[in-house]
Amino acid sequence: MRVPALASFGNMRRSPLVVLGFLIIFVVAAYKTANYVIAGDMTGLAFVALAFVGCAFIVVMLNNWRNGLYFFLTWLLFEDFARKYLGNNMAIYFAKDVLAAVLYLSFFLAYRRKEVTSFRPPFLVPVLIFVWFGVMQVFNPASTHLMYGVLGVKLFFYYVPLLFLGYALLNSETELRRFFFVNMILALIIVSLGIAQAILGHTFLNPAILADDIRGLSTLYRVSPISGLTMYRPTSVFVSTGRFGNFLLVSWLLVFGFSGYLLLRHKRGRALAFIALAVTVAGLALCSSRGVVLFSAGSAAVGVCAFVWGAPWRQREVIRVLRTAQRSALGIALGIGLLFFIFPDALLSRVAFYTETLTPGTKSSELQNRTWDYPLMNFLGAFGYDRWPYGYGIGTTSLGTQYVARIFGAKPPVIGVESGFGTLIIEMGIGGLLLWFVMSFAILLSAWRVVKQLRGSPWFPLAFVIFWYAGLLLFPLTFTGIQAYEDFVLNAYLWLLLGILFRLPTLAVSSQYAANAQLPPMYNPQIRLR
Repeated sequence: MRVPALASFGNMRRSPLVVLGFLIIFVVAAYKTANYVIAGDMTGLAFVALAFVGCAFIVVMLNNWRNGLYFFLTWLLFEDFARKYLGNNMAIYFAKDVLAAVLYLSFFLAYRRKEVTSFRPPFLVPVLIFVWFGVMQVFNPASTHLMYGVLGVKLFFYYVPLLFLGYALLNSETELRRFFFVNMILALIIVSLGIAQAILGHTFLNPAILADDIRGLSTLYRVSPISGLTMYRPTSVFVSTGRFGNFLLVSWLLVFGFSGYLLLRHKRGRALAFIALAVTVAGLALCSSRGVVLFSAGSAAVGVCAFVWGAPWRQREVIRVLRTAQRSALGIALGIGLLFFIFPDALLSRVAFYTETLTPGTKSSELQNRTWDYPLMNFLGAFGYDRWPYGYGIGTTSLGTQYVARIFGAKPPVIGVESGFGTLIIEMGIGGLLLWFVMSFAILLSAWRVVKQLRGSPWFPLAFVIFWYAGLLLFPLTFTGIQAYEDFVLNAYLWLLLGILFRLPTLAVSSQYAANAQLPPMYNPQIRLR
């Protein structure tokens, strides 16, 4: 596997302008660093280091958008870590948006040079209609400031172009494995840190003094209602436990699907995938998030059934799919077993919390309330607002409204509800919710056609988990709260993975053609003997 950084530096030697840009950045950074070292300002020094890294990322992105995509994902996942230690600085928060813009520019220039392959998504029209309607809601007269609309458009639509980058990224099966291997390594790092933090407490991976906006998000503890056991909700490198839980769900689906692909297609990398599977299971057990645990367990059960259904029966390789289930069960047992023998208190406190609050029929059970009653009540509560037919404007109840209110001195017009579908009604009216359903169903129907097309091939496990992830995010996760879709990690992976999904059939056809081309003519079904 070729390392992105090495490839980028190799290209640098052939580009004098890139080298000159790096020299200028290095000189300026060295000058600023010297000043901060002399003054003893470590925070300022950290900002200089981040600025240098960001500028280096920009140069790499402009030089090669493929490698730039991996750098962008890395920044996306570790941005919160810098925010925690640098006072929740907004410059760091918006740095990913600058990097995304540079990435889009680099991809567009490559497209103009005809170096990438593009496509027309079958659900493009519903997406564009929803985007148009959302942009119109920026100018809703009930909104108290234009920046709420700008914030909402960014949260809803800014990462949609990753759909085309994901499609163009996979120009070969090697690139496919490279993408998933890079993401597995990133997941191993982040989840391992989260496990350590769940055991050591909030003083690990958090500064001694946290900014007021994120202090509550990074220091949350749970208490079991019956046993009274206390447990910390880890955040890992993120600023909130919710974002870490969301990342665990994405990681579980990617590792689970990629493991199935490797068992059907390649031997190399299976050991790493198995380790990532066990570590992710341990992270799920210690995350103290009931929703994430339930969604992950349900996804595993559905995934095993789907893998058996989509197995290549004609090639009599269904036994490999059963091995996927076997390895998954072994990975789960290994992850839970190691936690039990090494850190029994950390595991048993979480098990007590899950069982006491999720067991149906008990007084302390919150299963019915949290999965249906509470979000349904909040959804219906959206119709109690006067402007439910028209909305108050996109972004008026979104994530980050506190920053707009503080910086521009304009309070949001309403408080909002804890339901994603209800939030769509409050922000964009009933029309916004209907367009969301139209767009979501169009995406899932198109994705399901690809999944059926790949049934019986080694690419089926990957296709199914991407389809399943899109369905989870667009419906049940959004129903319980808009925070899931507006989480930049989940949002970016949604559109990027959808692009990858629609490229998989092309890779499957290319691989089949290459395999048939290596056979003698009499054994090649694609060549007719004359």
